Amino acid sequence: MPHVDDPRQTSLLDAFEAIAQPEHPADGSLAMAAEVCAALARAIKDCPLSRGEIAARMSDLSGETISEHMLNKWTSKSSDGWRFPFEYAAAFEVATGSRLLQLALARKRGTLVMTPKDGRDAEIGRAQRELKEAQRRLQTLIGGVR
Repeated sequence: MPHVDDPRQTSLLDAFEAIAQPEHPADGSLAMAAEVCAALARAIKDCPLSRGEIAARMSDLSGETISEHMLNKWTSKSSDGWRFPFEYAAAFEVATGSRLLQLALARKRGTLVMTPKDGRDAEIGRAQRELKEAQRRLQTLIGGVR
């Protein structure tokens, strides 16, 4: 039976190459206030919970008081003085069921965010490559003995 490469392996590599960023980004290129605001607003919109419920869940998860008013300010383009604190990112993502904040950061840094399933799939792809190379070496050795 012929070996078929796992298409997930290629897609992970292609995805990484597509987002890879220079090691030394240009000044100002990592500003992301607009992206954070948009990610927050999108995650809230996509979440079945109300803003009040999201804020309450974030409060429970973080041990800090987070209000619906704070969520409104963090997602308002006109609220210049309000910035979303990074320390609340995990609680926000758990409360909304979103990964948009970490994906926004990863895009800026040229990295990938992988779920455990993504990691397992990547590991399978690596093991398949290593197996293929070992089979080639074995065939070369066997062919050299004859």
